[in-house]
Amino acid sequence: MIRVAVVDDQALVRMGLATLLETEDDTELAGEAADGRAGLDLVRRTKPDVVLMDIRMPVLDGLAALREITADPELSGVKVIVLTTFELDEYVFEALRGGASGFVLKDSLPAELLHAIRVVADGASLLSPSVTRRVIEQFSGRDAPASAPHPELDRLTEREREIVAWVATGRSNDEIAAELVVSPATVRTHVSRAMVKLHARDRAQLVVFAVQSGLTLP
Repeated sequence: MIRVAVVDDQALVRMGLATLLETEDDTELAGEAADGRAGLDLVRRTKPDVVLMDIRMPVLDGLAALREITADPELSGVKVIVLTTFELDEYVFEALRGGASGFVLKDSLPAELLHAIRVVADGASLLSPSVTRRVIEQFSGRDAPASAPHPELDRLTEREREIVAWVATGRSNDEIAAELVVSPATVRTHVSRAMVKLHARDRAQLVVFAVQSGLTLP
């Protein structure tokens, strides 16, 4: 059973998400909150598997709540999916850098939302190609911040660096395996090792580290 907390300041959104979660056999509502501070308290109290977190909320916004969740060792097993109205939201990159495991549009179909919850709960991340491109554009545009290679980057093997570069394109393990003519299990192993070495919470954060470090395909 996947326990999900819903944090959103719109009552109708919370009610709709709660109803959806309770109708599925493998998900249940761990609780709901109407602002970031109450959401943070809820997460600390219930330790859900997944949090559906709105960004713009009163008292404490979603980004601040996200950062507190990802910085708390006792909440290391909690994954956060950011709810956003627009996929190219101005806060997308900040949320990724803060440790969000993925994004879901508020007008997504119920099946898409449930898929996102299951993917993230399974330890993967939900990062669509368009969001990945947005992250890359953030660092390649005129106003891009200076490149800041990850301090542990040298610990990666050449193969791991290559795999991480592929991950930063938004491709799945199966897609990367097809490109490199190896098994998905091999790709998954390299990704896991790279995440451990770079202290990445999940695949989404690995993309951020790759882009920041300038890891690109040859």
